[in-house]
Amino acid sequence: MAITLCHEKSFLLKSPMNQDSNPNQLFVPPSQRDHYQGILSAPIVLVEYGNYQSPQCGEVHRLIQAIQQHFDSMFPEENRVCVVFRHFIQNSIYPQAHKAAEVAEAAAAQGQFWQMHEMLFTHQHALDNGYLVEYANRLELDISQFLQDLSKRMYVDRINEDIESGHHSGVITAPALFINGIRYSGRWSLEQLIATIVSASH
Repeated sequence: MAITLCHEKSFLLKSPMNQDSNPNQLFVPPSQRDHYQGILSAPIVLVEYGNYQSPQCGEVHRLIQAIQQHFDSMFPEENRVCVVFRHFIQNSIYPQAHKAAEVAEAAAAQGQFWQMHEMLFTHQHALDNGYLVEYANRLELDISQFLQDLSKRMYVDRINEDIESGHHSGVITAPALFINGIRYSGRWSLEQLIATIVSASH
């Protein structure tokens, strides 16, 4: 089934005045500032708000990987899907999630965001400080720089910007997924997600 380019209007930044009338639309469009896989001009752009401690975010992470594999296998020569990840953390529910997000950002500063992203989701049950340093070691990061960045809390503002952008888009809890700028409200199943993505791409 052919997939066409999404409408540009899906990504227009809305003013706060219009926000209340469009609570299911992405407020801050994807940009070079984001962590993303693929190209931002892809026909399918998925923006996930999540955190590394939530079990459901872990499930959505695996669903998104399956979606990427599905479209890569169908269109091996094309960049059909772009995946954007933004932090959305509720400290009272997931007390280790913020430090894990800082670790991901410290890895990003050394060019290894997605490698650490995968490591953290793979080991959601082990996010204590000692484990986080172990993951940095496994990725062969500069540990001195890594620890210095964490001690200075270098990336708190960036994480808070993600959270704030989620609030502007009506996100209350993670995970939340936007498909071509529109909030996904269906079941977290691969079949339904793929069907929604195909429909949104027309």
